[in-house]
Formats: sequence, C-alpha cells, structure tokens
Amino acid sequence: MDTKSHIYDVLIIGSGAAGMTAALKLPKEYSIAMLCKDKATEGSTYYAQGGVAAVLDEYDSIESHIQDTLDAGAGLCNPEVVRFTVERSAEVVDWLVDLGVQFDKETQPDGSEDYHLTKEGGHSHRRVIHAADATGKEITQGLSQRLLQHKNVEIFERFVAVDLITEDQIGQPGKACIGAYVLNLDTQHVELFRAKHVVIATGGASKVYLYTSNPDTASGDGIAMAWRAGCRVANMEFNQFHPTCLYHPDAKSFLVSEALRGEGAYLLLPDGTRFMPRFDERAELAPRDIVAKAIDHEMKRLGCDCVYLDISHKPREFIIGHFPNIFKRCLELGMDITRAPIPIVPAAHYTCGGVVTDTSGLTDIPNLYVVGESSFTGLHGANRMASNSLLECMVFATSAAAHIQQQDLVTVDWKIPNWDESQVTNSDEDVIISHNWDELRRFMWDYVGIVRTNKRLQRARRRVQLLIQEVGEYYSNYKISSDLIELRNLMTVADLIIQSAIRRKESRGLHYTLDYTRLNKQPVDTVLVPPRFG
Repeated sequence: MDTKSHIYDVLIIGSGAAGMTAALKLPKEYSIAMLCKDKATEGSTYYAQGGVAAVLDEYDSIESHIQDTLDAGAGLCNPEVVRFTVERSAEVVDWLVDLGVQFDKETQPDGSEDYHLTKEGGHSHRRVIHAADATGKEITQGLSQRLLQHKNVEIFERFVAVDLITEDQIGQPGKACIGAYVLNLDTQHVELFRAKHVVIATGGASKVYLYTSNPDTASGDGIAMAWRAGCRVANMEFNQFHPTCLYHPDAKSFLVSEALRGEGAYLLLPDGTRFMPRFDERAELAPRDIVAKAIDHEMKRLGCDCVYLDISHKPREFIIGHFPNIFKRCLELGMDITRAPIPIVPAAHYTCGGVVTDTSGLTDIPNLYVVGESSFTGLHGANRMASNSLLECMVFATSAAAHIQQQDLVTVDWKIPNWDESQVTNSDEDVIISHNWDELRRFMWDYVGIVRTNKRLQRARRRVQLLIQEVGEYYSNYKISSDLIELRNLMTVADLIIQSAIRRKESRGLHYTLDYTRLNKQPVDTVLVPPRFG
C-alpha cells in the first residue's frame, strides 16, 4: 500500500510556545504543517505556572539578568548565548502583549497601573512577568488564537512523528533533512510528510522519570529522533527536578509554582521547622538544584514521604488573588492553602541538555532546526534559572524562523520509500511495553535521580541496554503504536542521560554524585556524537 504523502515548505513537530512562535514568525506565503501528539494546546507550555523572565523594570538591568543566569548555570552557560537571549526578553514580552496576552497588573502609588513582576529562585530582582499562576495557559491561548488567523498553517492533531528522513538515509548525496514519517493515531497508519525545512519543538524528556511535573507528551521524542538522524546532543545529565510538586495520590504531580516562594512561602519539615537557611543563605529563594537537593536530603534523613510549603501566614485575599489555580486545585483535594501548609516532593521538571544547535536553532543536519526544551543552546548551563525557559522558546523560535527565511526554498524531488509494514504483525504482547515502561522510569528515578553514584549509574546502564535490545526486537516485529514510539524514544534518551552522567566526574549544578563531590577546575560540556557519525 502506498504511504499517504503531504508536501509543505516547513514541517513543525510540536505545538507548544516554541512551535507556535516559529509558525507565527514565518511568512504567510509559506505552507506550514504543525504536528501535535494530542490536542494542539497539550504540552508543557500550557501547564507552566511561573512566567517569563524579562528585564522590564527600571531598577533591573540586562547585566543583572545575565549574571543571575550565569550564576544559576554553575559555570557552564555560554555567556554569548545568555546575552543573546536576555537582550531580546523585552521584545518577546512586547510581542506577546501585542498578540493579546493578558499579564497581571498592579496599581502603583500614583494611581497608575503597571505589570506585576514576581521574584523566583536565582533572580536578584523582580523580573518574572506572569498571568496569576497560569501564565503558560494564557500564552498558549494567545498564540493559538493568533495562529487560527494564519491560513497557511495546517494543524494535525493526534499525529506522532516516528523518525526523520535525511538524504543519506535514502541513498542520496547530502545529509539534509527532507521530512519525517508520522503515525496517524486515528487511522493507525504511517504517513509521509515532505518538507524543505523541519523544526523540532517537542519539549523535554522528563517522562523518563517516575515522578514528573510534565504532561504525558514529554517523552523526549525530538531529542531521540535527532540523535538517530545524526545530531550531537549535549549536557543530558542535567535534569532539573522542580523542588515543589504536590504530594497527593490524586494530584498526578501537580506543580506548585516557584512563585509561592518568591512571595514569601517557607519550606517546613513535618514538625513545622524551616530547614533551607541551613543549606543556603538565600534560603527558599536559592536555585532549584540547591532546594531540590536539600529537600531530598531531609526526606532521606528523616525517612518522611514529603516536606511542606507554607504560605498561610500571608493574607487570604493575597493568596487567592495571586495563586487562584493552586488554591482551587488544593481545595478540590481537601487542602486549604490559606490555612495549612502544602505537602510537596521534588519531581523531574526540565531537560537542560538536548540537541546541539546554534543561535538560529540550526543543528548538525542541514534544514533541521530544534527549538525550546529539546535543544541545547548553551543558555542554561548546569541548571536552568526559573522562568528562562518560556523566554528561550520564543527567542530561539523567532531566530530559527528568521534563518529559514534567509534560505532558498529549494524542492529536491527525491523518491522517498513508502513506510514498510509488510513484515510486521499486530502484537499480542503489549504487556512488554507497559512492563518495560514502568521498569525504565523506576530505575531512572532510583539510580539516576537527584543524588547519583557510580554504582547506581552502572546498574542503570546495564538495565537500559537490555531494555533497548528488547524494545528494538519488538519494534522490528510488530506494528507501531504511540506507546511503542514513546517507549523507544524514552529508552534512547535514558541511555543518553546515563552516558552523560557517567562521563561527568564532578558534582556541578543539577548533576550531584557522591563519588565526585567537588567541582573540576575547568567547566566542560558533555557532548555525545552518534556512533555512526563519530
């Protein structure tokens, strides 16, 4: 059977802030396809609570934002990339406001209104512009509403990318990316999307861990596909664990925004005593890696299931006004955060490493761009500073769109083989997928989590190699499904994380190992090269 084929100027894989920004910034005469694994709005952007870090206040400065980012990144940020990003922060906010995004405002002493800026961990100033505690939802709605006016963008919901297609893979000269094979979840058939340029904006890989604040779509698809196609990846050992996720059996890792600590919330032990001042002079406003390690240490020391975040000392009206969604969700679960502390635990939150790109989002493969959490730009270093992620998405998506416009839209009419499923059958052993899925996420949590050791990492490496072999055999013999695609990608990403962690013989930022507790004198990125391209 012939594979159904589509042809576009640009294929965007992913529909979060990075993907939508790229689509909006490209000329309207370009034909664009945007692939969404689920609904168009489903993704990490939609669930982001905090905000966008930007230099907007007269008492703040670009140099201060740059320095805070460099400090949080523990010596591994690329200073030129940090400056490139921060210098464009106000421009990004202005663009969002022009799109109709409604950020919170407050009345000034002189009666005028200005944007309410909050302060989060690692920041020396109030510079996080937000929409209550649902900034991601507000930005998603603003971007998606404007996208509906762009008739050149066709949105494909419930389409899951399987693999990229490059010229060398089909026996042609060159390495350029020319499209992707994509599974239509409604028909369960693979379709071919040809494109002159491909943009990966699939988000991170936090679903590789047992506990995560991310939605189910965060399975590292873009990173895994780019790696298989021949792209380098870097700094995959730096997985940010958000310190404060709601601990409740029905919460499904509901994130409790860092903004609570920015507005004065305290972290407490079960007996009600504060502990963060013992770990860092910035206490609750220390960078996320320090706070997460402190919580992990106290939970293990005391053998407790969680610690607590308390903002109940603030006025009730203040709490409900600033954090309406957190208040509502906790109340649904029987907790009134205006009266009692919130039980919390750390959870995997952000992938600081990813596919190596330049400031245009361009990868090692011509015509292939990666933007947002899937990318490694050098911005975050060994630890992402709070609310720099949405900023990164929009800055680099804008840059990628500008770079694409500078290229010639040349059609190379190579014959691309049909997707061949003639040798595979329907599986009667899907239990393999669910079992391996659970095993992977549990040993990644236990062995490659907040605190690591050589022994734990080697155990994880042995297990992931066995699982990769099992999943590879399964993938070769049975028809693919969304779960199988995600599991295959998670296996790949887990292996990249473990390899990177083994190579780093120090503790820096988000990578903390009991075997190498000191910093090396010279900070160096961990760069992995696909075996067949090394």
